[in-house]
Amino acid sequence: MTAQFAPAPAGARWVVDTWHRLECLIAVAAFGFIALVLIIDVAGRELLTPVYRVFDLKGSPGVFAAQKMCVYALVIGSFCGVGVATATGSHLLPRIGFGWVPKEFGPTMDRIADLVTGLFFIGVAWFGWVYVSSSMQAGLRMQAFDMPIWPIQLAIPLGFLSASIRYFFFAAWPALRPLPPEFQE
Repeated sequence: MTAQFAPAPAGARWVVDTWHRLECLIAVAAFGFIALVLIIDVAGRELLTPVYRVFDLKGSPGVFAAQKMCVYALVIGSFCGVGVATATGSHLLPRIGFGWVPKEFGPTMDRIADLVTGLFFIGVAWFGWVYVSSSMQAGLRMQAFDMPIWPIQLAIPLGFLSASIRYFFFAAWPALRPLPPEFQE
């Protein structure tokens, strides 16, 4: 598949690998945060509610705005997942158009497809940025925290931008491209 092309420069491999580790770290931190907050929230409500009733305490024994915090973390983790899926070749791949071009043109078509996909994701990232900038201009705030929402929303265009840049790397150096899932096993 990529055997016809020269290997990627060591610097490019290091950038892609380090970038992938960083995205995985952010995604795992976001989903770990969700799990921790929800466990503490549910445990707090289930275990401390009787104590609150006995002592007639006011308020909620759970974590304040746990669901909202988890939704915000979900946005960050999910859009990091776009880059993670691209880096590992684990995203959905429609099989339409496969076999339309002779096999000897496959590696060239893969490069063209990576370039087109990168351009597509740049467009999606642009619309994501338009969404974020409109939130900034409108001064939208997070519910329950009274903080600007745009830093959380910034994960949307950054996730798509990450995928687009990675596709440009794949087009430039096909050796960086992950193997399709059917070849990974």
